Amino acid sequence: MKYPSGEGARLGDNVRLWDGADGVVVCSLDTAEYSSEYPESQWSYLKSGVLILSPQVGLIHYIEPESSLALLERSGR
Repeated sequence: MKYPSGEGARLGDNVRLWDGADGVVVCSLDTAEYSSEYPESQWSYLKSGVLILSPQVGLIHYIEPESSLALLERSGR
């Protein structure tokens, strides 16, 4: 999945979902990147997109990004 800015979403990215809600990419199905908390064995059935964990709203699966989704910072992995 790509952000509206055109950059590809990657594991560990810090993102802004919308004003007042941020999160981190905990799984990128498109690039086969999975965190230890969200392993491939449990989440690969979704087939595409990313999982973003937000303290404000919980876990969200995106196949296509909302227009407000923005990359704030790469994790440096």
